[in-house]
Amino acid sequence: MIQNSVLELIGRTPMLKAQHLDSGRCELFLKLECMNPGGSIKDRIGLVMIERAEQAGRIKPGDTLVEGTAGNTGIGLALVAQQKGYRLLLVVPDKMSREKIFNLKAMGAEVVLTRSDVAKGHPEYYQDLARKIAEDTPGAYFINQFGNPDNSAAHAEFTGPEILEQMDGRMDAIVFGCGSSGTMTGLSQFLAKASPATELVLADPVGSILAQYINEGTLSTKSASWMVEGIGEDFLPSISDFSRVKKAYAISDKESFLTARLLLEKEGVLGGSSTGTLLAAALKYCRAQTTSKRVVVFVCDTGNKYLSKQFNDYWMLDNGFIERPQHGDLRDLILRPYAQRDTVVIGPHEPLTVAYQRMKLYDVSQLPVMDDERIVGILDESDLLMHVHADSARFADPVSTAMVSKLEFVDMRTPVAQLMPVFDRGHIAIVMDGPKFLGLITRIDLLNYLRRRVN
Repeated sequence: MIQNSVLELIGRTPMLKAQHLDSGRCELFLKLECMNPGGSIKDRIGLVMIERAEQAGRIKPGDTLVEGTAGNTGIGLALVAQQKGYRLLLVVPDKMSREKIFNLKAMGAEVVLTRSDVAKGHPEYYQDLARKIAEDTPGAYFINQFGNPDNSAAHAEFTGPEILEQMDGRMDAIVFGCGSSGTMTGLSQFLAKASPATELVLADPVGSILAQYINEGTLSTKSASWMVEGIGEDFLPSISDFSRVKKAYAISDKESFLTARLLLEKEGVLGGSSTGTLLAAALKYCRAQTTSKRVVVFVCDTGNKYLSKQFNDYWMLDNGFIERPQHGDLRDLILRPYAQRDTVVIGPHEPLTVAYQRMKLYDVSQLPVMDDERIVGILDESDLLMHVHADSARFADPVSTAMVSKLEFVDMRTPVAQLMPVFDRGHIAIVMDGPKFLGLITRIDLLNYLRRRVN
């Protein structure tokens, strides 16, 4: 069937039965919201919130729309705003993946980054800042997903009926996350009438207050930070209705990211960070059941937006989510071990253009210069700049003409504290095992190591 607008592709996403995940006695079904054109379940509310505002006469094409978002609602809104001719300004917390930010800007949205380490009521909290910007911008309309009843209506009127139809009316439990609470509230409203026996199960990041609220009835005023994007809260959104949710699972960042990777490994489905949280909770629920149940879980968004984070081994290592064998010496600080061919290197006779391209491609600021298996120099971005700034033709010169050959070697058994004098001299620590090059340690490597020890 030929569609006339990308907006017509929103919804009617596939339902996939999991075949290779350990779901105990239960059948587990994956609702692939990642197949929406904007890559997430939030396309649904982006369309409904804007179209209902149009129908009510609150906005018209050409107006400015403002929203605070952890990312996916912003992309859903950007998709609709782009097609309908609205200016869109989004306030987003600074933990958002760079892929989401690139996506938003490419679609024409204006992005304001704000702090992710402050709670509601702080002037830089993303929702409060978005409301303030809307108030200060003449003619702007604040979408307000956290207080907009059209958010939950999208799921009560469309998502819920769609899922129940795909499941032939037989669904024992559904697992979801809660950010703005629209998905939960809309599904709860629909299922209360259409399938009242269906259990509603909340997946919540560790640090959010919602799991404790569901399981213990205690509404904490203190939340902690978490790295999973888009779900978890430090307050109860005004549109929320938790009355039918009786079970919640608190899932750590580490388990979320590893479970999202497991989903790709086992089922070939590329889901985002919140998908990992939901799937981890769904598997815990399924494995706790003593009878067979049909359980649905959302693949909320695509993992394409997290390639630089949870699907990046180096990011996972930096944050302590993937463990390497520990040696008790400086090898534990090397992010890219040379023996594993993880170290990005350059040869002394290669042109500086190749070195520059390699730095950009791998997002590194220095390259070990290797002559066969022997390290003969270091080339960092300042060396490269000093060599070419007066004459860009010198990019064609060999690396040996710009590299530093006076190197700072440290034995792998050197105490960590002795790295500081190396850094104070402006050098990089080149870790050796006798004549054998093991890898580099930079300031950020030491910082990451120290932070992991705190965790």
